[in-house]
Amino acid sequence: MKKYDTAIFEKAMKSFFVSVSDSQIAQFLAYYEILVEWNSVMNLTAITEYEEVMIKHFVDSLSLAAYMDLTAVHSLIDVGTGAGFPGIPLKIVFPELKVTLLDSLKKRIRFLEEVIGNLGLEGIEVFHGRAEDYARFEKMRESYDLCVSRAVANLSTLSEYCLPFVRVGGLFVPYKSEKISDELPGAEKAIRLLGGKLIEKNDFTLPVSDMNRTILLIRKIKETPARFPRKAGIPSREPL
Repeated sequence: MKKYDTAIFEKAMKSFFVSVSDSQIAQFLAYYEILVEWNSVMNLTAITEYEEVMIKHFVDSLSLAAYMDLTAVHSLIDVGTGAGFPGIPLKIVFPELKVTLLDSLKKRIRFLEEVIGNLGLEGIEVFHGRAEDYARFEKMRESYDLCVSRAVANLSTLSEYCLPFVRVGGLFVPYKSEKISDELPGAEKAIRLLGGKLIEKNDFTLPVSDMNRTILLIRKIKETPARFPRKAGIPSREPL
């Protein structure tokens, strides 16, 4: 592995109260190299420059640590994980987390399995399929402490994908851009219907960038009605 300057990455992580060990830094660097290698033959991310990946993918994924105690979380599912964000960075820094990665594209699943094997991660599983289907499986429905997603779907749609996975008392946390202010009023009805309640909205600028980000904390206060999620494709075509 080539030599990388990690000073900016480490400083940016500390702005979210995250400290990383030498072995964790080595895992992030290996992750970066695998990402760039695979990205040359399949579309995983438009961001490939070293410092940008470290900040806009890895640090962004860990920004949640500033707004909740992740050491108190046992199980986490990352819906629409793509290239593994935020699920894999969270697993690297909080290795006790039991993590599930869910994505609908088979090629990305193979990439995720390569990363997990190469980094030696344990207590993490990968599933290929749609959230609308997996959320109806008894062993996964309302069984996670935390559901996270950086997927670009509208918040109403994303809530229907994600809230059915969260146990009552748990949290759904979407990572969004500043455009969330336009989505939020329309999404609040969907969040209520699905058993959730918005308890916190955290706006911040990602360090060493001009990216304005928002992390929402949505508490699951009652069970999601059995009719949700609707059949595959409907949540995106007809948001609640």
